[in-house]
Amino acid sequence: LVFGATIHFDRHSKAMNCCQEMSRREMLWRSARGVTTLGALLGSVPQTLGDTQNLIHPLAAKQPHFRPRARRVIFLHQSGGASHVDSFDPKEKLSRDHGKTVGSGNRPLFGSPWKARPRGKSGILVTDLFPHIGSVIDDVCLIRSLHGDQGDHFQATLLMHTGSNGPARPSIGAWLSHGLGTDNVNLPSHVVFAKNKPYAGSQVWDTNFLPDYHQGVRVVPGDDPIANLRPNPATAPLQSLELDMLNQVNEDHYQRRRYFSELAARILSFQTAYKMQNIAPDLFDLKSESDATLDLYGLRRGDNTSYAWQCLMARRMAEHGVRFIEIIDTGSNRNWDAHGNIDSHKPLAEAIDQPIAGLIRDLKLRGMFADTLIVWCTEFGRTPTSDGSSSRGRGHHRHAFTCWLAGGSVRGGTTYGESDDIGNKVAVNPVDVHDFHATILHIMGLDHTRLTYAHDGRDFRLTDVHGNVIHDILA
Repeated sequence: LVFGATIHFDRHSKAMNCCQEMSRREMLWRSARGVTTLGALLGSVPQTLGDTQNLIHPLAAKQPHFRPRARRVIFLHQSGGASHVDSFDPKEKLSRDHGKTVGSGNRPLFGSPWKARPRGKSGILVTDLFPHIGSVIDDVCLIRSLHGDQGDHFQATLLMHTGSNGPARPSIGAWLSHGLGTDNVNLPSHVVFAKNKPYAGSQVWDTNFLPDYHQGVRVVPGDDPIANLRPNPATAPLQSLELDMLNQVNEDHYQRRRYFSELAARILSFQTAYKMQNIAPDLFDLKSESDATLDLYGLRRGDNTSYAWQCLMARRMAEHGVRFIEIIDTGSNRNWDAHGNIDSHKPLAEAIDQPIAGLIRDLKLRGMFADTLIVWCTEFGRTPTSDGSSSRGRGHHRHAFTCWLAGGSVRGGTTYGESDDIGNKVAVNPVDVHDFHATILHIMGLDHTRLTYAHDGRDFRLTDVHGNVIHDILA
């Protein structure tokens, strides 16, 4: 919001004692307090802003630290804790010893209801829960030794997205936008598809102390994916007058604060939102997509809400230069939290299985797979025991779980790390979330120890003071 930026940057001004100026600004601020939607933001872009036209756009592409293996990230998050032992880390012993009690909790082992089969030329075991992803497993590297230090959804979700399970920190998408910018300043650098908000809400795509223009733009599947994107033709004449006034205020405010480059950068970033009015409608229009492409994703023409639609839109945004695209799968008012019955995983898996496999195939067909990093993750796994003596569900499990990477020169058809013979603890090559983040940044050409931002007297980074790149998974 331009007025929001105006008031915010007055705190940094050297001249705060002009009562008449502040009175005028206060009047303008009060008149605009209700204008907080993206639609209002889109229009309030200065078309002429003096010498700011010569500045580099704050979202312009930046040089990485070294040669990147990928140019963009598509981040697929399964909210609620997808079970590793029922999907990508099946355990024969768990099925064989089904019903036996283990540990001090005296809970019975719970064998998976889904059969595991060797998939692809690599012969990696994947259960029948994900047959389509199993069919492209030769393009995937499974990391079977992830572990975290939080068993609570809220904190574990924050950790997977921000590297912090306590104080709020910028999200991984915001960090990548900060480090690399975007290949298309006419679109946001960071987009998040979220039908429902996940645990921790919008904090998972927030910027926190990074500049606000790195924040994720939320897309809600449906007829109006970005609210108020199209201006109302009925109010166009009045809007034009209002925008002229806003532009004059911003021009005046900037001309007396040229020393503050962040102000100019913020104003320039609003041009991205303004241009989206013309670009986004075409971007969301799938009329040009062939029936064969839609079939690849399992997408019915006219559907604009399904996970398949979100995956196809992720590919289109990747084509248009968006740096970081996230799809948060929370299901239809449900998620992957399976305390009561693990069978709830079945419809959730069916909804995402073919679309994800289709995304991999589509990227390969278009020559984009090698420089696109696909990340499939969840905040933690599920227990190898049932969640109670008579339950078919599984509890939260942070001690060992599976996430995977594909594309971006990652070694496909491989696994890294191992959990023990029932999937309870990491047995070989433990990987914590900071290692996972460090590896993602490395693939994008960024040294996680050098991607920092000064805040509150210290340099912060996504991986805090931790993290080791998993070089063994890279081709």
